[in-house]
Amino acid sequence: MDSQELNELIDSVAKPKEKRRGLPKTREGVVVSDKMEKTLVVSTVRLMKHPAFKKYVRVTKKFHVHDEQNEAKIGDRVQIVETRPLSKTKRWRLSKIVQKAV
Repeated sequence: MDSQELNELIDSVAKPKEKRRGLPKTREGVVVSDKMEKTLVVSTVRLMKHPAFKKYVRVTKKFHVHDEQNEAKIGDRVQIVETRPLSKTKRWRLSKIVQKAV
């Protein structure tokens, strides 16, 4: 091993490895409440196969979502993105409004 290879090996060990983050999770759902200041409650629906009966069942989950401009209203279809914890229950933020309510 020559000195150049040895130096490259030392450099690669000395440098801390880059931490790579994966893509944040995204969900699409309907706004069911906008009564809080800068916060929405978004309901999402997904299909899950029942373990015993092998039929697909609708599973609903509610997320508390941060909406900085208070732009989404009840009934809007929105896209949300996972983010750092913003409060005790908020871990998602509003990405975009897909469809406005009629």
